[in-house]
Amino acid sequence: MDIVELALKQYGKPVFVKHQIVHNPHVVSDLEQRGAITVERVEEIPEGSVVVFSAHGSAPSDFEIARKNNLLVIDATCPLVTKVHNEAKKYHREGRHVILVGHRGHQEVIGTMGQAPMLVMDERENPEIPPWDDEAGVTVLTQTTLSVNDTAKAIDDIRSVHPDAIVRNDICYATTNRQLAVMEIAKLTQLVLVIGAQNSSNCQRLREVAEAEGTRSFLITGPEELEWGWFEGVERVGITSGASTPEKAVSCVINSLSPSRVINVGHVEENITFTLPSSLRS
Repeated sequence: MDIVELALKQYGKPVFVKHQIVHNPHVVSDLEQRGAITVERVEEIPEGSVVVFSAHGSAPSDFEIARKNNLLVIDATCPLVTKVHNEAKKYHREGRHVILVGHRGHQEVIGTMGQAPMLVMDERENPEIPPWDDEAGVTVLTQTTLSVNDTAKAIDDIRSVHPDAIVRNDICYATTNRQLAVMEIAKLTQLVLVIGAQNSSNCQRLREVAEAEGTRSFLITGPEELEWGWFEGVERVGITSGASTPEKAVSCVINSLSPSRVINVGHVEENITFTLPSSLRS
C-alpha cells in the first residue's frame, strides 16, 4: 500500500497496479481515487507506463512482457512470497520434485507456479500424491495464507507417501498469529466477525478456523454488512481481521456494535519491517 502511494507521489498519476495490490476493496478503492489503476493483465498497460506488481507475486513472464513494453516495474511482492519463489527455483535446480500446497487459481499460487515446474496440491480437490520412486527427492512448499491446521494435514498426507520429503514452513507470521488468536477468541465468544474481503485467502481461513472451533463466524468488509439478527441471544462477540485490513475498518465495526467492554486477545508483537524497492527509497 505504501509502495503505491509513494509511486504516485514520485511518478504522478496514473500508476498501474497489476492485480489488486492487496485483497481488500477499501484499500483498492482508496488508492484508485488517488490515481492508481488496477488491471489483471500486464498486456493491458500502455507502453512506457509505471506499474506496481501486487503483493501476491508475479510470474517471470509478466516481467518479460513489461520489459518488452518498456514499462517501469516497481515490484511490491511480499518478501515472504519471494522467499517461496526462491525456494521453488532452488529445489527445481537441484532436480527435486516440488509440491506446492495451495489453492489453485489464487494469485499467489499462479505467481509461484510460474517460477518452476511443480505440482499444486489443493485439499479442496481431493488430490492424489504421485508415488515418485526415483532418487530425485520431494520438497513441499506452501501458499503463505493457508490454514495452519489444513496445511499440517496436507503435509502429513504427503509424508505418508514420501516420508523423507523436505518441508518448508512458508505460512506467513501474520497469518499464523491471527489464526492462533482466533482459536482462542472462538472459545471465549458466541459469534466471531472477521473483517476483510471475500477474495482474501487469509480472511477466509480465519472464518474457517473459528467455525472449526464450533463458533458461528461471518466475513464482512465493514459495519454496513452487519445483520443484527446474528446477535440475538449473543453476549460475547469476537472480532478479528485479515492481515491487509485497515485498522479503521475494524474500529468502525466495533463502534457500530457499541460494546460495554473490549478485551484484546493475542499478544504476539509483530515488529518485522521490509525494505522498500530501490527506486522508491530516496
